[in-house]
Amino acid sequence: MTRRVAVIGAGTIGASWAAYFLARGFAVSAYDPAPNSEAFARRFIDNAWPTLEKLNVVRASADRKFVEFCKDPAAAARGAEFVQECGPEREDIKIELFAAIEGGTSPETVIATSSSGLLISRVSKKCRHPERCVIGHPFNPPHLIPLVEVVGGKKTSPEAVYRAMTFYREIGKNPIHIRKEVKGHVANRLQAALWREAIHLVNEGVVSVADADAAIAYGPGLRWALMGPSLIFHLAGGEGGMRHFMDHIVAGPMQSWMDDLGKPRLNAKTKQKIIDGVAEEAAGRSIADLQRWRDRKLIEILKVAGEP
Repeated sequence: MTRRVAVIGAGTIGASWAAYFLARGFAVSAYDPAPNSEAFARRFIDNAWPTLEKLNVVRASADRKFVEFCKDPAAAARGAEFVQECGPEREDIKIELFAAIEGGTSPETVIATSSSGLLISRVSKKCRHPERCVIGHPFNPPHLIPLVEVVGGKKTSPEAVYRAMTFYREIGKNPIHIRKEVKGHVANRLQAALWREAIHLVNEGVVSVADADAAIAYGPGLRWALMGPSLIFHLAGGEGGMRHFMDHIVAGPMQSWMDDLGKPRLNAKTKQKIIDGVAEEAAGRSIADLQRWRDRKLIEILKVAGEP
């Protein structure tokens, strides 16, 4: 019997998740209230399939046609061994979705939300069994990026967190356990911290938007594809590792750089400056053009990063 996963919300994130679940050999039951949602999701899955094949993640038992669209969230969730909710990033909508999903699942079924920044304790507040509710936040696009952030709430059981971590790991993802609820989780907060300083430097006339992006893409970003900043700085310490780095770099220039970081506000003038800078950097390339370029390069990076 084919194992089944429910995807609630079949927009860009939900359709990407559905493509990946299908590639891993699951059947998918989906729900989305938009009138064209099924056509969009099936088209997305078809377009993503060759990429998934290039990454060698499509199992022999996989069939992209094993996706069924249901008329309501409870029907889609019924009988699924795992539920991935991907509705709009609005707390009020997710609260109602979780309550509806619960009506179609057994109390032990884990319900995960793809929310990029909401707190699961609030999203699950109408659930009778909030102990099985978790954040399962992917990075876009979920069918390519391995990271999934798993966060439990005040009433989430350790067992639910363990089961979510195990599920994501078994399907080939790289889940991390965030041990405390914070807005934006971890990866988005790190992104926000970096972007905040990029905006500050653009505002101060230090650099253009394009050059700020280039400073990451052609510098630390290449290393970040392989390891995080702490391990990179451990290497920067030479034979002495992180201890040497802390004693000789952090205690001097690094701390002064941290102290000098800016705190820009995204007012109308700043927003327009970034919008104009990005338009110049994109140089006429459409969103679709940039997405295709990104995905081609991601495939190459993922192949290299996956090597021992």
